[in-house]
Amino acid sequence: MANSAEIGFERDIWKAADLLRGNMDASEYKSVVLGLIFLKYISDRFEAKYHSLIDEGDGFEEDKDEYTSENIFFVPKEARWETISKSAHTPEIGTVIDEAMRLIEKENTRLKGILPKNFARPELDKRRLGDVVDLFTNISMKEHGDSKDILGRAYEYCLSKFAEAEGKLAGEFYTPACIVRTLVEVLQPYKGRVYDPACGSGGMFVQSAKFIERHQGNINNISVFGQDSNPTTWKMAQMNLAIRGIEADLGKFNADTFFDDQHPTLKADFVLANPPFNMSDWGADKLQDDARWKYGIPPAGNANFAWLQHMIYHLSPNGQIGMVLANGSLSSQTGGEGTIRENIIKADLVEGIVAMPSQLFYTTGIPVSLWFLNRAKKQTGKILFVDARNMGTMVSRKLRELTEDDILKIADTFNQFNNGTLENEKGFCAAVSLDEVSKQDYILTPGRYVGIADTEDDGEPFEEKMERLTTELSGLFAQSHDLEEEIRKQLGSIGFRIK
Repeated sequence: MANSAEIGFERDIWKAADLLRGNMDASEYKSVVLGLIFLKYISDRFEAKYHSLIDEGDGFEEDKDEYTSENIFFVPKEARWETISKSAHTPEIGTVIDEAMRLIEKENTRLKGILPKNFARPELDKRRLGDVVDLFTNISMKEHGDSKDILGRAYEYCLSKFAEAEGKLAGEFYTPACIVRTLVEVLQPYKGRVYDPACGSGGMFVQSAKFIERHQGNINNISVFGQDSNPTTWKMAQMNLAIRGIEADLGKFNADTFFDDQHPTLKADFVLANPPFNMSDWGADKLQDDARWKYGIPPAGNANFAWLQHMIYHLSPNGQIGMVLANGSLSSQTGGEGTIRENIIKADLVEGIVAMPSQLFYTTGIPVSLWFLNRAKKQTGKILFVDARNMGTMVSRKLRELTEDDILKIADTFNQFNNGTLENEKGFCAAVSLDEVSKQDYILTPGRYVGIADTEDDGEPFEEKMERLTTELSGLFAQSHDLEEEIRKQLGSIGFRIK
């Protein structure tokens, strides 16, 4: 968990967004704030290395190789934060920042075409932009102490706040961290190729990296692949991963996964994804003979099983999938979906299904489930069903989050299942044979298999309980008559009578 100082830091960054907002939509000022966070971060990292090279006294402080060899972006003099901060309260501040972004892209090919360069546009209030630059100037963002990912967390924090502000549109770039964390804790991607065909802002990759760090692994043991069709989101992902020091191949440009697969020969060890729910008009008529549809042609009106089959197609021989799907995919029979689901189950690819609680998303109230598939299941011929609908804690009137304990309980349930030590828990989890699933017409709704939890016996004999309850009810009836009489009396005193 973040300590209070770090939470304060993240809130200070969010204040910057509020300063800038004015009459701008969240979707417009998002790229401005996140772009400034990124610019300040790479400037701080550069400055730290720059001063250490000056202290060494060998004259290498302007040698680009000294920075790139340590995965630090080289920042030209005209693009350094000191230059930007001096221009904070001039009419040219927007132009100065845009030029800094261009110079940084020119010196760092990895960032070419990625950074926002829209700070000079007239609708962006330059006085407020200068105030934000001042705020960032007073916040140190370089790595220090045990808080190496402090800016990465600030970036993630702002993404979540923008998601809250944008509502439904946020589904294009943000998956709640607790959902991503659950997928990662179950799959445990220590090493290999990690792929997300609808990567949004890169949250799946960030959580994979965090998992490796928590378990003292080596981040260099994973290779990251992804793509996204939205150009703004694709650029956000590139910046998000760069802040984290994660080398990633997100394709040469933003592209439609179904029609322009950026990784056509990839066979991934782990696929983590939250593709768009129930997407219609995805171009099915042009892909009828596609090699990816091994288990059946997905219907034109819903891309859920197109996404699932695309991911299966990209799995290595021992590969695993963890993905979010709308609950309709668990039981739908329309458009051939039931047949596709049946074929995937018969191929013994489905390892587990987790029914998630409601209100986890800023963007939709659609109930969702987590699907886990595995080409090398340890428990062949069985599927683990988990009903987690009663888990989580409300963190606001509209939003629920899974707690750390919730996430680890789900992950441990999968561990026990795979180790052959799981005991079914009524109302929560059950290991079920494929024969039993076939008897349920290959419907994968967990509630069908885990049952309803037994209510605890309070130990009070039935006769005594009924005597107590009827006595209490009699008293409540008497009280209601007294209240009714008082209401009639008060209404009568002002000239009204209940007929």
